[in-house]
Amino acid sequence: MREIVLMCAEQEAENVSDALLELGVLSVSVEDADENTDQEQPLYGEPGLEPEVFAWSRNRVVALLPEDLEAVIIVQQLRDQHVLELNDDDWFVRDVPDNDWVRMTQAQFGPIEVGSKILIVPSWHADDEITQQAQVDGKVCIQLDPGLAFGTGSHATTHLCLEWLAEHLQSGQSVLDYGCGSGILGIAAQKLGASKTDGVDVDTQAVSSTRANAQNNQVNVNATLPDGLAEGQYDVVVANILSNPLKMLAPMLSARVKPGGYLVLAGIFEWQTAEMQDAYAKDIQLQPWRDREGWICLVGQKSTD
Repeated sequence: MREIVLMCAEQEAENVSDALLELGVLSVSVEDADENTDQEQPLYGEPGLEPEVFAWSRNRVVALLPEDLEAVIIVQQLRDQHVLELNDDDWFVRDVPDNDWVRMTQAQFGPIEVGSKILIVPSWHADDEITQQAQVDGKVCIQLDPGLAFGTGSHATTHLCLEWLAEHLQSGQSVLDYGCGSGILGIAAQKLGASKTDGVDVDTQAVSSTRANAQNNQVNVNATLPDGLAEGQYDVVVANILSNPLKMLAPMLSARVKPGGYLVLAGIFEWQTAEMQDAYAKDIQLQPWRDREGWICLVGQKSTD
């Protein structure tokens, strides 16, 4: 396969990317043309918020070409449509190595240990020695492949929630995972002895992913969109999403916790602790439980009064 590499300025990168996709390329990526130099420019943004800068000062726009699309035609169409004024030295074509991309991608995802009780295992590592030993040691093994929904087990916030469940969830308790993503927290809760586990997400892909992953792990997680969640309260409500949605959902999530039950929140930066505590103060007093990589897990027990 081949890919075309185009040079463009910051204000042109988005339009060029859109135009390339409309012209029939298979994929587009934008890279810092000054990477690994003194002019390299890091870009930052909080998850869930609109970034202030969408590209670098100088960009490489890389587009994967189908076999029947010639690069010179792409360049001429960009010129004709006045999308980008390209000089001959502003673009080039390079071959893409014929690699086993599936195997290379899988190699990036190995088993992940979470605390002392949980091991997350991609399906292609199900028979590995580390997985077999974990089963012998009585660890909870969760089979989970990376997919479209959030929650492969590699993110710090997922680790925090899993660790809390492993250390505090009691056999027979009910669990609500709000913002279930891949379903990893609900699956873990079931394998740790939860009697009933419901998962909720606003994304239909996440609901489907949770159902499929629960089935692969031979556990029952009732995953649904918010409107499909029945009335009721839970011994544990866990929500690993982002700070703004968590603040908006404070009355609803608090109401879903049984008296004496626990609310476990993640997806929160350490500096957002006080504002999150204020958002829930009316119903539940949240306290920092554990932090990792700048993220914090807040936990509160609902009063029985």
